Amino acid sequence: MTNPSHQSDNSTSAIMLEAAISITVRTHAQVLFVHCDLDDSVTSLEPGPGESYKTVLVTQKNAVPPLSRSQERYVVRLPDVPLTRMGLLKMATVVGFSQGILQAGERFVFLTGAVGDGLDTILKMTVGVEFELLQTVDQPVLTEHIRRAVFQKVLTLATALAAEGREGRPVGALFVLGDSQAVLKASKQMILNPFHGYDESHRQILDDSMAETIREYSALDGAFIIKGNGVIVSAGTYLRPSLAGDDLPQGLGARHATAAAITASTKSIAITVSQSTGTVRIWRGGTLITEIEKAQRQPGSILPGPKADKQTH
Repeated sequence: MTNPSHQSDNSTSAIMLEAAISITVRTHAQVLFVHCDLDDSVTSLEPGPGESYKTVLVTQKNAVPPLSRSQERYVVRLPDVPLTRMGLLKMATVVGFSQGILQAGERFVFLTGAVGDGLDTILKMTVGVEFELLQTVDQPVLTEHIRRAVFQKVLTLATALAAEGREGRPVGALFVLGDSQAVLKASKQMILNPFHGYDESHRQILDDSMAETIREYSALDGAFIIKGNGVIVSAGTYLRPSLAGDDLPQGLGARHATAAAITASTKSIAITVSQSTGTVRIWRGGTLITEIEKAQRQPGSILPGPKADKQTH
């Protein structure tokens, strides 16, 4: 079931890893997520005979951790910002779901912990059953008309904005991805569009140099509209969709109502950042898909760290 080195290691992380593998096997879970930044030894874990679950390593590091040569693995990289344990789980599973690593109805086990304390938490869930995980799994894949890298990049930028704000001050933001022509028909430019007139190659969200530009323009009222291929269409855009989304949870304001409405009336995905709480929310088909809460940067918080990629060795 595991590398022999685990069996002689009595550390808490090793014990938790053994337990997570056992739970995955005994409950016939299809996917095992492991926050590999907390214990380097997890990259050498090996399923036993007949164990066919997927292993997904969750990391905030830039370098891909060393992987076994005998098994196909996946790596999910998350932004280097503070996240709660549940925030880490939600973000990793949303990325996994958008990449097709995780499917609707699948059972998965998630092993994580706190920086400095190692692996200490195991959660077992089913996609679509847990209300706070993915609430719209009956819809098409999150990114069927949006490049996966674009969705993940915008999610990363939104999470960084939530954690760091602009010049140390909290900011709110609304990003609308995909179906840009329909979105523009339901919009009005509130200010001169700062992206107007530039070549598409100079307004590509996947360009790392664009992050600071997004941060600066996040101070503007209105939304960022982004094509499914990552080209930024506009900023400071007022959206006035004709359809309303589902009933919103209490306490959510105009930005979230707009996100629900524009995704109800177009084939877009919206990502919002709450100025008051720093919570990042993802919207699809007029419905809140999931929300990722901001954590304070303090001992015991998760500091994870932009795309999910398949690794074959």
